[in-house]
Amino acid sequence: MSQTLNLDLQFATQALQNQVLSITSLSQIRKWANACFQSKAMITIRFVNKAEAHDLNLFFRGFNKPTNVLTFSYPTQGKSIEADIVLCLPILRTEAKEQRKSLIAHLAHLLIHGCLHAKGYDHQNLKDTNKMEALEIKLLQSLGFPNPYWK
Repeated sequence: MSQTLNLDLQFATQALQNQVLSITSLSQIRKWANACFQSKAMITIRFVNKAEAHDLNLFFRGFNKPTNVLTFSYPTQGKSIEADIVLCLPILRTEAKEQRKSLIAHLAHLLIHGCLHAKGYDHQNLKDTNKMEALEIKLLQSLGFPNPYWK
């Protein structure tokens, strides 16, 4: 595992922190994020409610609805990566139920998805989507989670 990850975890409320910690541990979250980075990275992961996810999505992306994950990457000099990743736990909970997935697996998936965005991966076209999804599957399987795209 890389020792180059500087990870800051934030929670919009104490209630959200309690909910996240009822699903997984801070060390597991660190392990999932750490699996994504081989070079120096400074990452903040913030867990939010629907209202904050909505406001961020509207302000930064122009979409008038909350979203499951947002990644904000910042330009750096050299090979370091700096990014903020915002995860909306209420949406993740709803999606996991709708998709018949465990909440912990869905949380790990979207956290890794956000980390890959921080590294520059995207899904704007089929080729990039396939590349990003293949890496998500590989990382998740290395952490003991199933392929999130199996129907």
